[in-house]
Amino acid sequence: MKRLHQFLREQHTSPELIELIDTLLVACKEVAYLLKQGALAGILGSAGAENIQGETQKKLDVLSNDLLKKTLLSCSLVKGIASEEEDFPVAGNPNGKYLVTFDPLDGSSNIDVNVSVGTIFSILQAPTDLAGDDESAFLQQGSKQVAAGYVLYGPSNILVMTTGKGTHMFTLANTGDFFLTRELVQVPVTTKEFAINMSNQRFWEHAMQSYVDDMLKGEEGPLAKRYNMRWVASMVAEVHRILTRGGIFMYPYDYREPKKPGKLRLMYEGNPMSFLIEQAGGLSTNAYTHIMGIQPKGIHERVAVVLGSKEEVNIALDYHRRLAGSQQGD
Repeated sequence: MKRLHQFLREQHTSPELIELIDTLLVACKEVAYLLKQGALAGILGSAGAENIQGETQKKLDVLSNDLLKKTLLSCSLVKGIASEEEDFPVAGNPNGKYLVTFDPLDGSSNIDVNVSVGTIFSILQAPTDLAGDDESAFLQQGSKQVAAGYVLYGPSNILVMTTGKGTHMFTLANTGDFFLTRELVQVPVTTKEFAINMSNQRFWEHAMQSYVDDMLKGEEGPLAKRYNMRWVASMVAEVHRILTRGGIFMYPYDYREPKKPGKLRLMYEGNPMSFLIEQAGGLSTNAYTHIMGIQPKGIHERVAVVLGSKEEVNIALDYHRRLAGSQQGD
């Protein structure tokens, strides 16, 4: 089996990008170790504070963020970082070549019940004329990403990554090395499996309600097939399932908060996951347009997400095109 370094070199990845990815993974391995220890490491439970998103932080949210922040800022290649847990970007080396955005621990509400969580990251070229803590430096479309990926912490620890040359999976061995275990992952074009938080159904746009209602009608409905529903409440776990066996994941617009187009963050979740899914032959949208074509207005901007098997995402898009502007109950 190929080690990560060997694989990246064979893909003609630049030595600087390889070094940065290796640095980032040092922190991820430490997070994996802490998660394995669980209560023995004193990392379970709430930290008693809220992040910039207004969400209650878990102890490991804080620890993971501090680990990634410290490790990345120690790398001379990093000009700045932006984290879901930080109010503002943080400057690194003024001469650094890259910017890194990350969600240090996606799905952290699942930690205490021992369900899979993960770290999501996105790497961008750093503009030469802007400081590393200048928010505008980070406001690049997802199509500008140099690399993106996540580390899934579960029964095995898996790195899923792309540098724009396909999506690949690597498994962490006891030696501390990541080995290639799936090359050129492809998302099945069709699916009968969907993931959505049904408890919010009454707050969705009419188009999404109609689409899911028709899914639930099974073979007798207009979609003419029986669907199965899954919901883990961890985007890393949901996307990993789709990359493994197909499906569609949806976190749609919620009309209760019109100033927030969705719950998930564009820079830390939407863009990197879209890059991975589309490099694997899937499709990622906000139910109307490609996520990676959205011009960010802020580092904590939110986005609605509909991603996964291309045929099914296109069906969801068709519902939204036909019913655009239709309100709940029309």
